[in-house]
Amino acid sequence: MMIPEGTRARIGMVNYINTAPLYEMWRRTVHQPDWRVIEETPSVLCRMLYTDDLDVGLVSSHEYALHAPQYRVLSDLSISASGRVGSVFLFSRFQPEDLDGRSVVLSNQSQTSSSLVRIVLKEFYNATPEFRSGDVLAWAAEPGPPGAVLAIGDDALRLRESNRFPVVLDLGEIWQHHTGLPFVFALWVVREDFYQKQPDTVSAIHRELLRCVSLGRAELAEVSRRVAPRIPMDPEQCFRYLQGIEYDLSPAKKKALERFFTYLIGRNEVDESALPLKILEARG
Repeated sequence: MMIPEGTRARIGMVNYINTAPLYEMWRRTVHQPDWRVIEETPSVLCRMLYTDDLDVGLVSSHEYALHAPQYRVLSDLSISASGRVGSVFLFSRFQPEDLDGRSVVLSNQSQTSSSLVRIVLKEFYNATPEFRSGDVLAWAAEPGPPGAVLAIGDDALRLRESNRFPVVLDLGEIWQHHTGLPFVFALWVVREDFYQKQPDTVSAIHRELLRCVSLGRAELAEVSRRVAPRIPMDPEQCFRYLQGIEYDLSPAKKKALERFFTYLIGRNEVDESALPLKILEARG
């Protein structure tokens, strides 16, 4: 990827409704020509961060666990929920325990949610479906849809509006019911090598991210009014949805990450180097 001369930081951003409180404020108030923002889906940003096409990015929790030695987590930032998240759903034609052996299509946009649904179905419902990955909106529109589809972000909001599936499971809610913990879907992560070379730049980006989250939460009603037409959804409905999205990384959420990563290690999806967490505290 060609990076413009003088670009000191390449920052990966997801432009979903659930990132709007942060990203709308970033676009309005951050004017740093040496910071280049790259918009992509979570799965693409994960790949770009790993291949050194990004320096800092909002990526799936699973990506951090998968390549933890290369990364650090920026403190006090996440995309998370304490219970219902409202945009990570398993849409199903059957109850979850009856999905054993049936076809389940996983969104190709998220590593974390795809791993989470596998854990939820196996560990909590003793079901092992036949998983495949793809465009869930296309699969859901087929005359004979699969047993279930996992959708995230704006796709999940749109599919929820369609009322095509009789069983709708909010994965954040299911996780909390069985573990008593919130769930952290995404983290702000910096490459270790970039931090070693440009710690002051990383600290400045970190501070701006925290400031934008604070501003966005304070102006949530206005943010909701501005972004709701993307789905489309009612601004009040959007406001209620965004009220349930959390952007911090509290001690409970660190514990939740540790629980999730322990599951991933046990399933041989990631190496034991995923733990302990490497948190980079904000400076200045």
